[in-house]
Amino acid sequence: MPSTPHITVAAVIEKDGKYLMVKELANDLVVFNQPAGHWEVDESLTDAAIRETLEETAWEFTPEALVGVYRWKHPQKDDVYLRVTFCGSVNKFHSDQPLDDGILEALWMSHAELAALPEIERRSAMVLQSIQDYERGRRYDLNLLSDVIEHW
Repeated sequence: MPSTPHITVAAVIEKDGKYLMVKELANDLVVFNQPAGHWEVDESLTDAAIRETLEETAWEFTPEALVGVYRWKHPQKDDVYLRVTFCGSVNKFHSDQPLDDGILEALWMSHAELAALPEIERRSAMVLQSIQDYERGRRYDLNLLSDVIEHW
């Protein structure tokens, strides 16, 4: 039986035909991914995407739409991921900010450059799927996401 799903967020950020990506060390492999990471229980999903993008790239991210929600099962493990992918823009770069542990560099890559990588060099199948969905124009209003807060 698979484990409890990991809830993650990711950011598709396109500028001049290139996407903001991270080159990272994961499971002893160097792989490419969108800025992404685990959602923390005390934050909204959009806040998680803003935080992860800043921590992994040193860019301030402004989410503008939801691209999709993806379920992915790791092919070699029992791990299942539920990934909420946003798109938006970056507006300020913090050149003096260190990047998260495991992040080797943040860089801009074209869809063709990402597609040309061997599959094992992409963190998961969600990397290309998110870009393809973005390029197909898939955009969902951020109002789909709600934080319900009860006061007892």
